[in-house]
Amino acid sequence: MSARPGGRLKDKVALITGAARGIGRAQAVRFAQEGADIVALDVCGPIETVVIPHSTPADLDQTALLVNEAGGRVHTEIVDVRDLTAMQSATDRVERFGGLDVVCTTAGITSRGMAVDLEEGDWRTMLDVNLTGVWHTCRAGAPHLIARGAGAMILTNSIAGLRGLVGVAHYTAAKHGVVGLMRSLAQELAPHNIRANCIHPTNVHDDPERCRQ
Repeated sequence: MSARPGGRLKDKVALITGAARGIGRAQAVRFAQEGADIVALDVCGPIETVVIPHSTPADLDQTALLVNEAGGRVHTEIVDVRDLTAMQSATDRVERFGGLDVVCTTAGITSRGMAVDLEEGDWRTMLDVNLTGVWHTCRAGAPHLIARGAGAMILTNSIAGLRGLVGVAHYTAAKHGVVGLMRSLAQELAPHNIRANCIHPTNVHDDPERCRQ
């Protein structure tokens, strides 16, 4: 395990999806600053229905560089959270660091459309990534946390998980689903000393330089 002194996450290992940029990168860097080693996962490519620029392998490499600069060990892997088998294989890489303590389900997409006008593909892709992808991550990570004897699952959600938003019904439905998943996980995993919680950020800056501050 890491020999770094101090920090609230000294000798802990965290798996983070959506780690190439944004909230996922910020989590990876902050956790490393607090003493954790990181398994950083991201799709690093386009997803159908999403029109905003996608993350790239170079973005994930930059996350790894920032984690190293913060003193953490890091393993990066390009993986799609919609693929359960691939997620399980990628999550198993945590064993190179000795186990797993924290799972952050941060990967997500956004697109827009009124509920009555959405294409079926837009709806399905949103739920596949933003809800089923979260379940895949928790499903892959849970056995490692159970083996550890304790841990935490942090499901990155949205204010859309707390109220209805116009023009993003599919996003809102997925995020409300994540709340329900979290509540069930919290009860199912409590006997194993594993916490499950959602965080509900609003819009955030996607500025890599902010991860240096």
